[in-house]
Amino acid sequence: MLETKELQNKISQLVAYAKDKLELRNEDEYFVLNSLLDLFGLQAAVEMVTTYGDFQTEIVDPLVQHAVDTKMVDEASRIAFETRMLGLVTPMPSAVVDKFHAIADKDGIDKATTWLYELGIANDYIRMPDIKKNIKWEHDGKLGRIDITINLSKPEKDPKQIALAKLQPKSGYPACMLCPTNVGYAGNLNHPARQTLRVVPISLTNEPWNIQFSPYQYYFQHIIAFSEEHRPMKVSNEAFARLMDFVTAFPHYFIGSNAALPIVGGSILTHDHYQGGAKVLPMFKVGSRKSYKSAEFDSVDISIVDWYNSVVRIEGKNREQVYKMACKVLSTWENWTDESVDVIAHTTEPHNAITPISRLENGKYTFDLILRNNRTDDEHPFGIFHPEVALHNIKKEGIGIIEVMGLFILPGRLKNELEMVKEYLMEKSIGAELEDSENPLFKHANMIKELVEKNGNHNSKAQADKIVTDYINIACERILECTGVFKNNEQGQTAFDKFMTQGLGLIQK
Repeated sequence: MLETKELQNKISQLVAYAKDKLELRNEDEYFVLNSLLDLFGLQAAVEMVTTYGDFQTEIVDPLVQHAVDTKMVDEASRIAFETRMLGLVTPMPSAVVDKFHAIADKDGIDKATTWLYELGIANDYIRMPDIKKNIKWEHDGKLGRIDITINLSKPEKDPKQIALAKLQPKSGYPACMLCPTNVGYAGNLNHPARQTLRVVPISLTNEPWNIQFSPYQYYFQHIIAFSEEHRPMKVSNEAFARLMDFVTAFPHYFIGSNAALPIVGGSILTHDHYQGGAKVLPMFKVGSRKSYKSAEFDSVDISIVDWYNSVVRIEGKNREQVYKMACKVLSTWENWTDESVDVIAHTTEPHNAITPISRLENGKYTFDLILRNNRTDDEHPFGIFHPEVALHNIKKEGIGIIEVMGLFILPGRLKNELEMVKEYLMEKSIGAELEDSENPLFKHANMIKELVEKNGNHNSKAQADKIVTDYINIACERILECTGVFKNNEQGQTAFDKFMTQGLGLIQK
């Protein structure tokens, strides 16, 4: 608990930080100061300061801890209180939009998006201290680099929070995490607070859309474009046109969409949205396996990407022809059946879908169209083209747009679990505990037995680290291969060529 003078000083430092980093204008200084004093139940005068300490450790954390210590909020509401406090010092949404456009007009759209991104870091909407905890490395796979992250930044609820969350009333407002009504929302145990969220309206195919940055930042400047209207995701000809509109307006970013079907789609299928960013993801760097031409769209280059899953790449400077060729791939694939490779387009519901990614570089439009299928059967209840059961200990969740481009977001549980796995490679004997379904290592039992059989259990810590990391690397490659509808073998590639030539009417170069 802070003494009154120390509390006042911390509040004054937060105001000084806001003036320096958050565009707080002199005219708004006392309004913001008094709002903060009211938040903490203070009415005494405050001596204003012009310098401040470390934002997180010397200002934000002590203020939040004071709120917890004085029972202003409970422990489970720490982040919600922090967001509320920082929302008071963040510019109003209209001011952010005005500043964004002023920068874009003067210095270019890339500078404007960088400013918006840095604002999100400065007000802790993008929680960089947490994101920096993520464990990251690269793997040089047989078909290109794969980036791997064990995600520790997305907060996990403890059992008490989960129990409390179940008691929260379901208001249906905001309708989902991506609705524009999230801006300024106080949140609850089922829905994160969003007082620090700022969005910028844009237009895609003459429709109202918005951009914001992801608070979890799975890659550099991870941007989200989302429809003003709450409507289900749909990958369609109109979606392709919107993706091309986006890269025309924001040529420094790629943009893409998850497939719009369960299993092969993203975690939010209820709101039409796209994801992009400034990072060059691994799939973008690989070349072509086979090249084709179209008599109908003769200025466009079409190829099969030399990648783990099944990707059709379309490139050209003629926007209209690139667009029409992409539309042809979509309409053809949505109805394409080839039972020789287990691809069936429809049963009682559609199964074929596309994960599209668009880029604009040096005047050339590129679509990478990743072919997906979400069919299940008795042998593959999680999906025929989903990671096989033997890989579920590493990742069981759906493989969406980020993973299929070669950036793996692995669950945070692996950090501790893999350290326990390594113990079996360094003296610990395998016992009955691995047969206990309540044991967190139960899911890793086969992996542990395989690694010990191959490498023994007298390895050094460095050796054990390498053995487990190598296993994860190969598992990620295998997961990508599982998602390929046309496998990278003779039968699969013959079927892929059949789709390209007979399905799309292309001529192999």
